Amino acid sequence: MAPFSVHLSFRSPFIQALVWVVMGLFFLLFQPMAWQASLQIILPVEFWIKQAILFCFLVGIFYLNSELLVPKLLFHNKIGLFILMVLAAVFVLMPVMKTIEGWLNLPELMHRAFHPESDEPARKGSLWFDFFLLLLSMFVLGVSTSVKVIQKWQEDVQLRQSLEQQKISSELSFLKAQINPHFFFNTLNNIYALTLSDLTTARQALHNLSRMMRYVLYETRKDVTFLSQEISFLQDYIKLMQLRLTDKVKVTFKYPSSLHDKSIAPMMFLPYVENAFKHGVSTQSSSCIFINIEQEGNCIHLEVKNSIFNNKSMILEESNGIGLANTKRRLDLLYPGRYALQVNENAPKNTFQVELKIQLS
Repeated sequence: MAPFSVHLSFRSPFIQALVWVVMGLFFLLFQPMAWQASLQIILPVEFWIKQAILFCFLVGIFYLNSELLVPKLLFHNKIGLFILMVLAAVFVLMPVMKTIEGWLNLPELMHRAFHPESDEPARKGSLWFDFFLLLLSMFVLGVSTSVKVIQKWQEDVQLRQSLEQQKISSELSFLKAQINPHFFFNTLNNIYALTLSDLTTARQALHNLSRMMRYVLYETRKDVTFLSQEISFLQDYIKLMQLRLTDKVKVTFKYPSSLHDKSIAPMMFLPYVENAFKHGVSTQSSSCIFINIEQEGNCIHLEVKNSIFNNKSMILEESNGIGLANTKRRLDLLYPGRYALQVNENAPKNTFQVELKIQLS
């Protein structure tokens, strides 16, 4: 579920109207109503006209600031010009309102309303300065700036999330391309050779290959797949890789006989298994690959161990390791704070060991 968003809610016309009604009642009507209730003063109609005009001006400077000054000046680091324009808006509003009060003869009318028995004329205040209006307009501009800044922050967060999601998708596509193309070529050659000697094994190998291709082409389009499908994919991959291996290579694959099926990002385990076959199989010496998958509640544990050979000419295949770095990045994006990865290049008995634990939802 998406988090609560001020950006989305304030853009709603209903919410904006509700906010303005509350602000209008509180700042423009509360004090005059208190006068009428406590002092039994009948305010002139001109006062309410002036309050309505002031309310319209405050709405105007709110949107002038949020839609023009903040996006065009503040967000472009023109802070000095932004402050100047904000102050200009405030100090233009005050004499304009004073002029409107003069046109409405409001000072005299308000003096009569508060002092009906006095014959003295109304005192003349400042021709342009109004401290209450200064505070009110600065408050409105402050709210306007805050709302726009929050909207911009939330837009940036959404943009980063969108870019991260696109990056995950592109990295998954790249990861699919990382599956060694020679694997398919060599597997087809091996299957062809099997058709001349062992048709049953050849048919089973073709079935395994077709299931792998179906998984790569269709299941990896989704954000998640079932853990059981991921394990089945590894089974097919290992069986097909074993077609190329001699009796000098011992491959062990252990996994839970009964799974509590959970959702997991597709092809999350393959790079570590593929890396074991690329670096842990010798053309001359005995070697071993051990792959173990365990499940404890929502936690899935993968362990991969393979032999290490110092002489690169003995290694069956070579790799630049892009797949492993890519998978680490996917883990950071998909399971932040919910995974633990340990890579030991100097494990006992001259082996390379990878342990990955993921807390699934």
